Amino acid sequence: MRTFIFAVVLTLLTVGYTSAAPRRDETISIKVNHSKSLAGGKINVRFVEMVEDSRCPRDVQCIQAGNARVRIRVAHGRRATVLTLNSNLPNPSATFEGYEFKLVGLTPEPRSNIRINPSGYVAQIEVTKR
Repeated sequence: MRTFIFAVVLTLLTVGYTSAAPRRDETISIKVNHSKSLAGGKINVRFVEMVEDSRCPRDVQCIQAGNARVRIRVAHGRRATVLTLNSNLPNPSATFEGYEFKLVGLTPEPRSNIRINPSGYVAQIEVTKR
């Protein structure tokens, strides 16, 4: 009888633990006009366009940090959408099909004396399964 009770308690603890599993984050780096797959190939993310880069140049002292805005296309199966992500605005993330997408980095960093080629940007996007 003790063995049976122990097995039931162990099963309940295991089921409770797996259902409360923490969310899973993955960060991907994508160049403009390139795609990456994640979540075992279920999600495809394409960096469509660099919309805005008003970030403060690294070698300048600015009053505001500025903002970078990118557009990505996310596909899950036959469904797809275009999301706009910002680096420095309230609510910087967007969701689609149970996944949250957040711009967490963008390279290269602007400098006052260098003009960045629009096709040279690489976005770091954090993807979280909700």
